[in-house]
Amino acid sequence: MAEETENTPTAPTARQLASARGFVAKHGKPSRAVVENIGLAGARVVLVGPDGAMGDVLVAGVETGAALVEQVDDLEAAEWDSETVKTVKIGAAHRRKMAGPRAGR
Repeated sequence: MAEETENTPTAPTARQLASARGFVAKHGKPSRAVVENIGLAGARVVLVGPDGAMGDVLVAGVETGAALVEQVDDLEAAEWDSETVKTVKIGAAHRRKMAGPRAGR
């Protein structure tokens, strides 16, 4: 697991905040956010709207992800619990995209 160091910024950028706020505005209130550590690359904040849409914002680390969630109105910290998972709606096109080249076989 990657450790955050003194050099890792903990404040989200204006662009990251705008992206999360735009997702909430487009997909509804309250939206959920699951912060996932992705190692040296930082953290991924997975956004889940009440309409079932998913989005994400990449940030420098888990602390930055938590700060992003705190700073965006109507964005709630969440885990991958049954309530969050039930909210997500993944269509056929997204499933094919996730499957990659093997989807056509």
